[in-house]
Amino acid sequence: MTAKSVTTDQIHQRIFGAISALPTPFSNGEVDLKSLAALVEWQIAEGINGLVACGTTGEAPTLSWHERIMVIRKTVAAANGRVPVIAGTGTNSTESTVAFTAAARDFGADAALIVTPYYNKPSQAGIVRHFETIAAKVGIPIIVYNVPARTGVDLTPATIEQLAAIPSIVGFKDATGDLSRPMAFAQRFGDRFIWLSGHDATAFGFNTMGGSGTISVVSNVAPRLCVAMHDACRRGDPHAAREIHNRLRPLIAALELETNPVPVKHALHLMGRMSSDVRLPLVEVEPNTASAIRDNLSVLDAQARPSRALRPVRMAARAGSNIRHL
Repeated sequence: MTAKSVTTDQIHQRIFGAISALPTPFSNGEVDLKSLAALVEWQIAEGINGLVACGTTGEAPTLSWHERIMVIRKTVAAANGRVPVIAGTGTNSTESTVAFTAAARDFGADAALIVTPYYNKPSQAGIVRHFETIAAKVGIPIIVYNVPARTGVDLTPATIEQLAAIPSIVGFKDATGDLSRPMAFAQRFGDRFIWLSGHDATAFGFNTMGGSGTISVVSNVAPRLCVAMHDACRRGDPHAAREIHNRLRPLIAALELETNPVPVKHALHLMGRMSSDVRLPLVEVEPNTASAIRDNLSVLDAQARPSRALRPVRMAARAGSNIRHL
């Protein structure tokens, strides 16, 4: 498969709205490609605006090289051009990140989501060199992922100014939850970047203050509702967007009770979408978390009737009733 040739304008037109950060399904310890393809198909049928493979939610750090490439390739093939696929290719090694990013490009990903290097905590100059090197070696649109809670490093405004000089960096995913950032950056850079929230709890505020969309966890469970919220933001209807966000807030809180993606995998298990299996050192949810997830799915289901917007949540409520250990 050859790399895609796209302009910056085309990427800006394609990457927006509710973008699901896909969990990687496992079965008996192996990647479950059949469930992954089915999840992609359902997400697209529910109207999702885009997909991320092998991000934080996809448990990328515990995937082997072969598994990571396999997941990206399957996601691209299942999406089949209907929505953009963003491949998580970041590591804390510049050399490895270049290799993953080149493979994602070759298998047809629309963009690469590259986290700032974690654990080794580079200086701001080191972060800039990291992204300069990747951009010089691999021709693919890059979305920089800033998540200080997981990496131990944050991007300063001065660093973002330097990264703006790299043409292939088309956007940023900000998972800080700091709502002062999207407005400030949108004012400073205008339409230069795609600004994506990486924090469901503040996604409404982010997208009413200059954001372009959200790389979301909760959209795995309620994609139609998340798309509706982002559509309301894009058409300038903050009241409708706030109402939808308020309906989602209890479920978002339940999905944040433990480390992502443990809770969202449990929710998708209740919906019959995949196994709840995660890889060590992650373990399955505690009973209290499981109850909170089930209860909030049921509440959303009750609110949704007779609307179709939460059809998957109705499925979850029915499935949950059959889970004896809950």
